[in-house]
Amino acid sequence: MVKKLLHNVLFKEIVKGLKTTFSHYFVKEVTVQYPHAKVPLPDTHRGALCLLKYEDGKERCVGCDLCEAACPSHCIRVVSAVEEEENEVVRYATEFDIDITKCVFCGFCVEACPVNALGMTKIYEYSTNNKRDLIFDKPKLYEIGDLAYQEAKRYLVAHHQEGEDEIASEYRYRFPSLHGEIPEPVAKVEPEQNTE
Repeated sequence: MVKKLLHNVLFKEIVKGLKTTFSHYFVKEVTVQYPHAKVPLPDTHRGALCLLKYEDGKERCVGCDLCEAACPSHCIRVVSAVEEEENEVVRYATEFDIDITKCVFCGFCVEACPVNALGMTKIYEYSTNNKRDLIFDKPKLYEIGDLAYQEAKRYLVAHHQEGEDEIASEYRYRFPSLHGEIPEPVAKVEPEQNTE
């Protein structure tokens, strides 16, 4: 009876709970105080997509539509055009749209690109009240690419799509000339017939 009375008077459960609380008070915290502090992300992080340019400022994208074909969620739309410049055929994307609300950030589009025109950045904060703001068009994708060029380059290096010191212009895709000389077809040689 006395034991039960002491148990009720001393509030043993409350003291036990306070002991647990104070024991954690002096332990180093593991919670990151987001957004004031942010966890450093690895180079392989798949954030917002961007379009990249060559070192001389020209667009890398040749409008081949391989990214659109590789996308499992069908969130990429590419409209291509072909022009002739200085006796050379130039193909480029007139429109390039990515609907970020549908994107699953799988990275297939980046892997499919033959000229590494697409890259993934570490940008993940792009919430908005209007869903239409999350349809990234070509100017917006180039803006992100200019902002986070180094991140996108490190992503490509981490996924073995570019070398650390590789200059992108070395693998620039060139289409054959429209007015180039077309080689003559090789004449078919008929085997000699024996008339003996």
